[in-house]
Amino acid sequence: MQTEILPELLATAEGREADEILRSCVHCGFCTATCPTYQLLGDELDGPRGRIYQIKSVLEGQTPTRVTQRHLDRCLTCRSCETTCPSGVRYARLLDIGRHLVEARVRRPLAERLLRRALVLTLPHPRRARWLLGLARFAAPLLPSGLRAKIPRAQTVGSIPPPLGRRRMLVLGGCVQSAATPATNAAAARILDRFGIDLVEVPEAGCCGALAYHLDAREEGLGAMRRNIDAWWPEIDSGCEAILVNASGCGAMVKEYGEVLAGDPEYAAKAARVAELARDPAEILAGIEDLSALGPPGSGPRIAFHAPCSLQHGQGIRLVVESILSRFGYVLTQVPDAHLCCGSSGTYSMTQPELSRRLRDDKIAALTSESPARIATANIGCQLHLASGARVPVVHWLELLDPERIRPERACGE
Repeated sequence: MQTEILPELLATAEGREADEILRSCVHCGFCTATCPTYQLLGDELDGPRGRIYQIKSVLEGQTPTRVTQRHLDRCLTCRSCETTCPSGVRYARLLDIGRHLVEARVRRPLAERLLRRALVLTLPHPRRARWLLGLARFAAPLLPSGLRAKIPRAQTVGSIPPPLGRRRMLVLGGCVQSAATPATNAAAARILDRFGIDLVEVPEAGCCGALAYHLDAREEGLGAMRRNIDAWWPEIDSGCEAILVNASGCGAMVKEYGEVLAGDPEYAAKAARVAELARDPAEILAGIEDLSALGPPGSGPRIAFHAPCSLQHGQGIRLVVESILSRFGYVLTQVPDAHLCCGSSGTYSMTQPELSRRLRDDKIAALTSESPARIATANIGCQLHLASGARVPVVHWLELLDPERIRPERACGE
């Protein structure tokens, strides 16, 4: 694609990066076939190719409008288009650049500004998220059924193995995950304990930074990334072998720390090292040949696995979790259109509720088409979003391997 980007933008690192990305696009349109919003709305401007043209126009000097902003907002950043693209266009990175430019030039309505600011001020902060969740649970009986369904039930965490001075991995505690689904990290600690690995959580680390960064509160997002790097660095210096991130959306972000902070002379090298160490639990467990330490494989219940976009498209990890669950005896159902997004996508379910609900309902229909006993997924956002509409339990897939919980579950004969 030929470009004529404004000289003042080409003088910046982001402008040059955008120009390179645009020139790699051959506008073939393959991406529209796998774009969830294009499938729903049928509008070229609500597909990757149309959004690329809109960003290109802004970079070349066209004044963006509220309409431009709306079309960019509707993108889920699911990155399914990147998986499909034969030219390797880094669409998500271009979208980040384009949204930032538009945000600086188009003033949002007051209600949108307040909502986005409220999300940035609450959800990335674990204590605030826990307080908000506790308040929601207390008020649940007074809420409409639709809102009540979105409130996750309290989880029993169980025992967490203490560090024993063995192989050591860090784990990201996270923000919403630590408040809403603490059983996920607890299950990971018990699983890795069976393989002689200590899982260490550093209290000073928190949100991965993705939520603020993608809501264009860039400095707050970058600040969260730097705080995590500072918190983790003593453990990295002393030889921890990986950083486990059990929420695939956060994992995709942490793996991009090196790219996002490449222009920061103080943090660039450390960010690149953190990104290199980041691992999804599927990557760790796939490298373990014998899983019998978790218990003998058996005839497990039928499970529908929802592969989050951040796992299959963002991190490029495909069919790995399914293989692990199958090795452990679970029967995996076939899920139609498994490449499509469930509509969670970070804060999308709150900023674009109607589109998000339609995508969720379509995804639940696909996941339950073969009557599974449970739905498993790999991301906190997907887990909560699907659970708000599904009639079967929705769990993180690590809970299905948890040695503290797996035997009672199978004894029930689900």
